[in-house]
Amino acid sequence: MELPQDIEIRADVMPGKPCLQGTRIPVYLVLEKLAAGETTEQILSAYPQLTSDHIRAALKYAASLAGNEIVLAS
Repeated sequence: MELPQDIEIRADVMPGKPCLQGTRIPVYLVLEKLAAGETTEQILSAYPQLTSDHIRAALKYAASLAGNEIVLAS
């Protein structure tokens, strides 16, 4: 899978978990915050090193993972 722009995986940062480019903030953290009801503005205020492009990249990454899931017939 090709990573969206603004997401990177580095072995020396967050033990290889996908992070927002140029930060040590894992993608899953932003997704959890959005799922909990936090707004983009609240996340950007709490993490000033992030941009709205980072938030969109996290959502794009999640959509790509969901779109590529394998569905087993029951």
